[in-house]
Amino acid sequence: MIRLVYACFSRVFIILPFLFAAAISNAQYKISGTVVNEKDKPLKGVSVYLDNTIDGGTTDSLGIFRFTTSEKGNQTIVASEISHENAGLPIVINGDMSGIVLKMKSNKAHNLDAVVITAGSFDATNDKSKTVLRPLDIVTTAGANADIVKAIETLPGTQQTGADNGLFVRGGDANEAAILVDGIVVQNAFLSGPPGVATRSRFGAFQFSGVSFSSGGYSARYGQALSGVLELTSNDLPDKSTINLGANMAGLYASGTKKWKNSSFDFGGGYNNTTPFFGLATTNFKFYKVPVGGNGNMRYAWKPNKDGILKVGLNCMNSTSGITIPNPFAGIPDSFATNTAIKDLSKEGDNLNFVTKDQYYFGTASYRQMWKAKYSLFTAASYSLDQTNNTFGDKPINEQDHRAQFRIEGKDYFTSRMNLLLGTDVQSFGIDKKSFGIFNQNFTETIIAAYTELEWTPVNRIAFRPGLRYEHSALLNVDKVAPRMSMAIMTGSHSQVSLASGIFYQDADNSYLMAGLKQKPGMQEAIHYIANWQYTNDDRTLRLEGYYKNYANLIREVYNGYDPTTYRIITNNTIVNNSGHGYAQGLELFWRDKKTVKNLDYWISYSYINTKRLYANYPVEATPTFIADHNLNIVSKYFVDKLHTSFSATYSFASGRPSYEPVTFLSSRTPAFNNLAVSAAYLHSFGKWFTVFYLSIDNITNQHNVFGYRYSYSMNGAVNKTPILPALYRSIFFGVNMSLTQFKKDEL
Repeated sequence: MIRLVYACFSRVFIILPFLFAAAISNAQYKISGTVVNEKDKPLKGVSVYLDNTIDGGTTDSLGIFRFTTSEKGNQTIVASEISHENAGLPIVINGDMSGIVLKMKSNKAHNLDAVVITAGSFDATNDKSKTVLRPLDIVTTAGANADIVKAIETLPGTQQTGADNGLFVRGGDANEAAILVDGIVVQNAFLSGPPGVATRSRFGAFQFSGVSFSSGGYSARYGQALSGVLELTSNDLPDKSTINLGANMAGLYASGTKKWKNSSFDFGGGYNNTTPFFGLATTNFKFYKVPVGGNGNMRYAWKPNKDGILKVGLNCMNSTSGITIPNPFAGIPDSFATNTAIKDLSKEGDNLNFVTKDQYYFGTASYRQMWKAKYSLFTAASYSLDQTNNTFGDKPINEQDHRAQFRIEGKDYFTSRMNLLLGTDVQSFGIDKKSFGIFNQNFTETIIAAYTELEWTPVNRIAFRPGLRYEHSALLNVDKVAPRMSMAIMTGSHSQVSLASGIFYQDADNSYLMAGLKQKPGMQEAIHYIANWQYTNDDRTLRLEGYYKNYANLIREVYNGYDPTTYRIITNNTIVNNSGHGYAQGLELFWRDKKTVKNLDYWISYSYINTKRLYANYPVEATPTFIADHNLNIVSKYFVDKLHTSFSATYSFASGRPSYEPVTFLSSRTPAFNNLAVSAAYLHSFGKWFTVFYLSIDNITNQHNVFGYRYSYSMNGAVNKTPILPALYRSIFFGVNMSLTQFKKDEL
């Protein structure tokens, strides 16, 4: 753990001289007041600042703002919010000031929130009035354990896979969804782990201020994702300096923030050891090595002016885990063993140990600047390295993944109703993998892209967003042009219809790129058609959406029989082409209500999907094993003021998924998935330390869920069918978090 944190800090040591340069010694004055509209009702989320400075804050739900400044004398305080005209007031600062009132007029000509394109998209950010989720909603969902991706799986269009890493969106597998941080693709966004054990995503939930999830029809800014995009936006400057300490049944962690006038430095680290957690119950499979690991992160943010911000960050992780799994090669006759490694494994017995050791580094830098509300510039760069050393029995499987990316884009706001985006990004990524000491496979791919997108609101009730993306693959020597189009039309004071369509391209799965195939596959293709209707009024949201997705040019293996194991290796002798195809179509519902019952907030999401595809080594067109036709999630949260306690519950249901049988291909079904998770958080203060105690229970009804089946031979040659189960049917988790900054009740 100490070595890991040291490695993290040493990699950004070059920025440390800048961290304390921004410290100031001038006197700090407290400025506070209220922002209201024409009817004297408070306005939330308004940016309030001193003109020509970077000092300012944002109004809360009561319209109240507070910030500190070292400025004095004659100043102008400004309130800014996109759906209202700016409001300004001259003030004279010679000490603390309170009771300032800023009144804003509705800006009908500039009110772009009158219609917002929502087809295929859920934005969890405080920047838009039509947002149906906030960042805190993502991280306080019972059963998600503050894992962003797990919480996103309660939204329509996703699948509850249980035993597989990744985000499965509208018929697409895990490779078809891209996860981004500040516009940069994350390579290997999930912790490494043994097969059949789903792991967490790599990033802490409170590192981000916004979450945007698109289940289709997404912006021309992004490519190389046939199904969906999950984009995370990191925090800007914090409000104040603070320290956080925490402990739970799986480890310890600490984090802190140092805030200066126009910059900040965040840091954190943790140690995880699940021995106490798994020691309280009998697991469904043997942990040869219980998950143990450490992590460290740091970030520097600097605002050179009120409309620009630089952010530099680094995340580091180290983990080890291992389980005993059925030996998929046990008992295979020598005549069927394709190499000496399989011959050796066939004699090791019905079970063997799978151990994984992982080291991960991910660094990013981004800069955003706005000029006179007319032009904006955004640029970002990243580099990631993931070194995984596995042992399959006594056979090594070592893999090193790397990715570098650079993005730059500019936007011209011609008028309040029209803006044009131009951008380009370059990605270079690759894998070097050595399996069983026999197979050495690797590839390096470079994708060069250029894109443009126009946002036009000719009248308040109609909005258009056409886009065009060009991509060049150096590895495949392929050029693709992908048009995109989305629009929205208001159908009433609180309702609208949105439409979206577009073409999306993606390279073949990495296993095919690594194989060094004699005939390189081309890019795969999907066309999306999406329509939705959304009603939002008085903290209630109803959303209905339908879609159709057509797959073409999917990678298909020729002359290979179907192999259900996840350990098979694609070799350079495998013959593939782009003759695969498929479709996905479905209906989705989302309902949220924060108004009917005081202190109660709940949402319901339901998805129906009908999908089939012919790809990979499928012999016929079939519904993939990761698809449940019906998915239902009910999420609720209730706060009891007198007890300073928040209660939440999540019920999830998924119908049975296709399951392979040796005689009939994917004709069986797993049992339906049912899960009820509950959690509670209690707020208490010990002196200056604000403390939250939290308790969560997953699968409180102790349902014996099955995620699928493994197939393997036994030493006598028979075929064994082993269910893939969660580590625990029911789990109980307890922890405490202490902070020098007071928690708000909706953060519990």
